[in-house]
Amino acid sequence: MTDFRFFNKKGPFTLKQLAELSECTLAEGTNPEQVVENVAGLDEASEKEITWAFIASVRDNLKNSKAGACITSEQFLDCVPEGMGVLLSKDPHRSYGLVAQAFYPREFEAMISDRAYIDPTAKIGEGCRIEAGAYIGANVVMGKNCLVKPNAVIDESVQMGDDCTIGSCASVSHCIMGNQVYIYPGARIGQDGFGFAMGPKGPCKVPQLGRVIIGNCVEIGANTTVDRGAMGDTVIGDGTWLDNLIQVGHNVKFGKCCMSAAQAGFAGSCTFGDFVACGGQVGFAGHIHIGSMCQIGAQSGVMKDLPDGSVVLGSPAIPQKDFMRQFVTIQKFMKGTKK
Repeated sequence: MTDFRFFNKKGPFTLKQLAELSECTLAEGTNPEQVVENVAGLDEASEKEITWAFIASVRDNLKNSKAGACITSEQFLDCVPEGMGVLLSKDPHRSYGLVAQAFYPREFEAMISDRAYIDPTAKIGEGCRIEAGAYIGANVVMGKNCLVKPNAVIDESVQMGDDCTIGSCASVSHCIMGNQVYIYPGARIGQDGFGFAMGPKGPCKVPQLGRVIIGNCVEIGANTTVDRGAMGDTVIGDGTWLDNLIQVGHNVKFGKCCMSAAQAGFAGSCTFGDFVACGGQVGFAGHIHIGSMCQIGAQSGVMKDLPDGSVVLGSPAIPQKDFMRQFVTIQKFMKGTKK
């Protein structure tokens, strides 16, 4: 259940209101004026709350749920208890997200703490909140309705669009970002890339002279690092989301709406098309290209270019079908050796 010490709730809403904002339709027999006060899980929800169901494993939970309403798809209608209101969606997970956003919107009171440091040359947009311990450097440009949490550092000449959030103890330098960018606590954006020339006298530092360019609607997780370019820029495309504890090397370029789970490592100058999905702990060799719509399984090691639509597993990564054939072959071999 939601702990209201940590979250501020809006509402209540009618099912008609929620259907309109969540790309849903009301199932036959659902009262559009039915009121719900919150979202809750299938097993916790009360008659005043709305829940969701979108995977087969929860069919029995839905049958026994006490929720007043449910967001689901037509394939689950046979499991809906009598009297429960239904919002029908082609993508119930997405629709639930939109409903939850309505109950728990991003809101804060504009304020600049007298314990924050803001250089006199910085330009701060209307409606921003800058909390205690934050540092805003010279010539920073910050758009409207931005939130800078305690002890965050925004270094000189960084540019931010509207509705951006910089989490506690995050640092941002050499960066230009668009609107609705969320940098989570402890992230490091725009630091030196791992650039050096090795020789008989040891490594020679190669100055990193590029930037980090971040598009709109991007999220970069806690303690993730995005190095600035060596020559040219590191680019995070619109709608790309990076999980926690990820390393993005210098001059990596992501297209639109790429997703990566935690602990992945992207070596320098990798490039990615659009809608690439990476599992946790994936590693990419440098200077390779990954096509659009590729899917890379967890703990894979990608060492060469992948064409559009590839689905790979393993280290070194190979096509999913080949990986499964190898796995089955090894299993059969192991069974044979036990006889």
